[in-house]
Amino acid sequence: MHVRKMTLLSAGAACIALSSLAVGVFDQMQAVAKPDKQAQLVAQQQNSLTVVFPSRSDSTDLQTKANAVAAFLSKEIGMPVQAQIGDDTAAVEALRANRADVAFLSSRPALKAEQLANARLYLAEVRSNYSGKYTYNSVFVVPKNSPLQTRNSAKATLEQLRGKKMAFTSPTSGSGFIFPVGELVRQGLVPSRDRLEGFFGQVSYGGNYAKALQAVLRNQAEVAAVSEYALSTPYITEAEKSQLRVLHKISGVPAHGVAIDDDVPAPMREKIVNALLKLNQKENNQLLRDLYNSTELVKVDHNRHLAPVRDALKLAGIDP
Repeated sequence: MHVRKMTLLSAGAACIALSSLAVGVFDQMQAVAKPDKQAQLVAQQQNSLTVVFPSRSDSTDLQTKANAVAAFLSKEIGMPVQAQIGDDTAAVEALRANRADVAFLSSRPALKAEQLANARLYLAEVRSNYSGKYTYNSVFVVPKNSPLQTRNSAKATLEQLRGKKMAFTSPTSGSGFIFPVGELVRQGLVPSRDRLEGFFGQVSYGGNYAKALQAVLRNQAEVAAVSEYALSTPYITEAEKSQLRVLHKISGVPAHGVAIDDDVPAPMREKIVNALLKLNQKENNQLLRDLYNSTELVKVDHNRHLAPVRDALKLAGIDP
């Protein structure tokens, strides 16, 4: 870990003959140090900060953009900041192995980072194409001329998918699999993610949003599950979008956010959060927009923000 706490070694039983002297010295230290100054007894070694920026399908030249954000953060917090690129799995592993201190993560990897590294989300990304500011919709998409219609209840709408050819995004996708399957379980249409074939006529996985939507556009599937923002460039063209429509939407999917390892001391965590929030300012905002097309970062409560994905995972019978 590049930002870490240095612990004090106690003068235990190293030398019994000096025990009384050690106790006396400790008593003097307690007399001098006030309770609110105890942090001064722990020396903090702060060498550098490592931030992991996961690659995303709509991000290009990410290393250059991440380096620009790292340079900004370095200036703001007063120490070298290194930008590393990798996928969500690599980012979580880097936090677990103390090779990174901060990571931009989507919701399910954020849960895994909590589980493995005790890291927590402190900020969430806001995008103009998120319907809930820092939450967005998972959507079932069908051809514009599909006979399937939105009914007066979720169950009635989704019941129409029985026997249909379904294209999910991937088994690990939140909006493209976990939330849709969780909704199907919630409505009593399927018992778990392992029993999808008993409901759908065919189940396939596109691998990403664009390919899942292309399956519908090419009549290889009758419905696809993706994020709402996938119904625009760079995932599909405007002409392709005009051939599709949303059959059903599931709101409250948590936006990607910024996780910080618990080994980072609280004062430094605050400096990192405050520095990142300065990316919202007009003079710095282009750095944030260039990174992941986000317009703003907002503070969130880790547990409250991730509660919907915990619920969807539980319904679908998937471990975090």
